[in-house]
Amino acid sequence: MLGLIYMLLAVLTGKELAGFLLKERSVLPGKQNRLWVMMPAAFGCGVLLLTWALYVVSWIFSVVFSMDTPLLAGNIVVMSLAFAGLGILYIYRMRKGKPVTDINGLVEDRRLFAREMVFYGILLAFLTWIMFYVFFIRDGVLYSGYTVFSDYAPHTAMIRSFSEGSNFPTQYPHFGGEDVKYHFMFQLLVGNLEYLGLPLDVAYNLPSILALWGFLVILCQLAMRLTGSYAGTIAAVCFFFFRSGTAFFRFVWEHMQAGNLGQTLSENTVFIGYTTNENWGLWNFNVYLNQRHLAFGLLIVAIALWVFLDWVDAGCSCEEKGILWIRNRLFTKEAWKSRDLEKALVTGMILGLSSFWNGAAVIGGLLILMGFAAFSDGKLDYVLLAGTAVFFSVLQSKIFINGQAVSPALKWGFLSEDKSIAGVLWYLVQIGGITVAGLLVLVFFLNRRNRVVLVSFLFPMFFAFVMSLTPDIAVNHKYIMISWAFLTVFWGWAAAKLLEGKWWKKLAAVVLIIGLTATGVYDFVVIVKNNGTGHRYAVNLESSLTDWLEENLTSKDLILTPEYSISEVTMSGVMMYLGWPYYAWSAGYDTYYRAECAKKIYSTVLPSELKDIVEQENIAYILYEQDMELEGMKCREDVIADTYPLVYESEDGRVRIYETGLSVHRDAGLQ
Repeated sequence: MLGLIYMLLAVLTGKELAGFLLKERSVLPGKQNRLWVMMPAAFGCGVLLLTWALYVVSWIFSVVFSMDTPLLAGNIVVMSLAFAGLGILYIYRMRKGKPVTDINGLVEDRRLFAREMVFYGILLAFLTWIMFYVFFIRDGVLYSGYTVFSDYAPHTAMIRSFSEGSNFPTQYPHFGGEDVKYHFMFQLLVGNLEYLGLPLDVAYNLPSILALWGFLVILCQLAMRLTGSYAGTIAAVCFFFFRSGTAFFRFVWEHMQAGNLGQTLSENTVFIGYTTNENWGLWNFNVYLNQRHLAFGLLIVAIALWVFLDWVDAGCSCEEKGILWIRNRLFTKEAWKSRDLEKALVTGMILGLSSFWNGAAVIGGLLILMGFAAFSDGKLDYVLLAGTAVFFSVLQSKIFINGQAVSPALKWGFLSEDKSIAGVLWYLVQIGGITVAGLLVLVFFLNRRNRVVLVSFLFPMFFAFVMSLTPDIAVNHKYIMISWAFLTVFWGWAAAKLLEGKWWKKLAAVVLIIGLTATGVYDFVVIVKNNGTGHRYAVNLESSLTDWLEENLTSKDLILTPEYSISEVTMSGVMMYLGWPYYAWSAGYDTYYRAECAKKIYSTVLPSELKDIVEQENIAYILYEQDMELEGMKCREDVIADTYPLVYESEDGRVRIYETGLSVHRDAGLQ
């Protein structure tokens, strides 16, 4: 119940900020129900601000006052202030004779509203089903589907480090003892909801559902605003879920040639693809299932784009044409004069505060806004927005990260094997299909404003092919996914427009829809099959090992373990010396050094060497699992057992834990 109250407080708080950002829009063609923008914006802004306040207050209670349960104090302070602030505001409005919450004008077309309510209700039900389908708890066991569980490992570890521990100052559980380089605020939100009493699956799925639903609803409203087509919004959502691409058509052709198409289609449970890592599911809806925080970042970006479409409308509504129009967008006073300084600053603030919710979404959003700026009036506002967003992003990075937050480097071609221009373009066609290949045709049917918006939507995709910010270039796929998500606005309009025409246009629409969705539909079939019964990774949430770790270790205690992905150990929220290396490596940590130290600890025959490494690395506990191997090396326990006392052994004798004398509890007891 307390978790739901927290969410309600967030929405009510966010309603005030959303109301400020969304007021005084430019006039839209036709009627549009702004309630569908207001609700997601209230959720996004409110959760963003309330959770940041919670983090700051909890950090103070943990670091300054050494409180063991900082989330308790944080929630009491933040929720009390939110209640008080809203109460004072509502009383003030009532005394002035104003409505407590102004909803006038939010529903302009009641007939359309009824249709939207049905569609958005179905969308909400679908998202609820699929989120709980891949991640749920039953009889004390947590089940994660095969296509998502590996990504859930670092996320659930971070979640549990807050709900079961006190991760202030914040560390990365799969590489404990150092700074946190990976955005973690969404995981703090989930951890706090679990701390406030919601089951882990509900705490994780509820904000995931609302964030993705909110983003898609604003995406639909953007489509309505840009194209005026309600049918196009429905098509856009379908294209969001079911990606374009050439993989399915090649797959079908090859297996038709082999004569086993039917059998392969029915038995296959892995993603198809013919480009590097495409079989990971890099380009399909699975990304939004395992990267839950991406949707929240996109929700904040969508709010910013909605606000700044006013600026684009102003720049594109001018009567000048050609070179004169472009010149006036660059070299006139009107092109640079501020249109709404306060909105620009507040929008920049919410974008910047989203950096540690999902940094890729913020970068993608700023890139799209850069495209908007090129053809808008009021460029000073864009400069202020970008400056504010960068200020808050850098501030967070300086606080949380030792050294550089990113390592920017020019890297042409992304994952394309052929780095020539022709090779990269062909790679784009392979992974994007008609979504990419048809843009040169689509752009000719758009008006000036929509061409500007379409080109701006492509900026994150261009960025993915020329820059790398992390050691793992594959993470750039998010920028491409961001471009594709927003491009569905125009492909939805194109499909709907063709369906309104004569029979040959309707036929063309069917061909277009099949081309845009066939690969994604088959990907979704794989998602359903490979996350169903018998295709789920199970973790016992009632494990005595998990309980022991929660009770005996703090966030200051490093534990050396096998390279666990998601397990009874990670679900305790403890700080592992080195969990699954890929997670930490891709976030920018030096995993090679720790891997070498771990191998020496588990293999050395010299007690002196064991002690030297353990003390040097400040490892408080060593976990040994029966018959364990580390990166192909057989591990031994005898030297560890002779050197340090055994403090835990599982009932089945499979797991044993040794204490090195460096734990916080032990030091406290000796003083």
